[in-house]
Amino acid sequence: MTFRTDSSHSALSSADGLAASTSDFVLLIGRILLGIIFVRSGFGKMFDIGAVAASLPPRGIPAFMAYISVPVEFFGGLALLFGFATRYVVVLMTGFMLIATFSSHRYWEFSDLAQRRAQDTSFWKNMSMLGGFAFLFVTGPGRFSLDGLLRKRG
Repeated sequence: MTFRTDSSHSALSSADGLAASTSDFVLLIGRILLGIIFVRSGFGKMFDIGAVAASLPPRGIPAFMAYISVPVEFFGGLALLFGFATRYVVVLMTGFMLIATFSSHRYWEFSDLAQRRAQDTSFWKNMSMLGGFAFLFVTGPGRFSLDGLLRKRG
């Protein structure tokens, strides 16, 4: 994988060598931080998909989608953690996140200030995670991943 190692200005170049020498480790940490939230959230849902299914129709989503979204959330999080089929998982998880964000965190619909603030925070947290997905899609999972291991063997 080739990373650009030059900054926009020579005065900003001090971090370039550090970034280049730690990129695989930083990608590992980033994947773990992105993946863990989905594993944690999806794990509990895996044991009560029926309750998740019951919560979806009021948000405009058919109940059967719980049987798709919960495994996507949990196993997609695991795939991110381990760096397996990373770019494909990122595409899948991006779809999951967009649907979850715009169906479950519609902060603009809340008049109660505390609820609105909580939903606003969740909405923008999800949007920032989508930014992380964009970076991961472009860079790939790095050397410390199952994808990296499989690439060596192939």
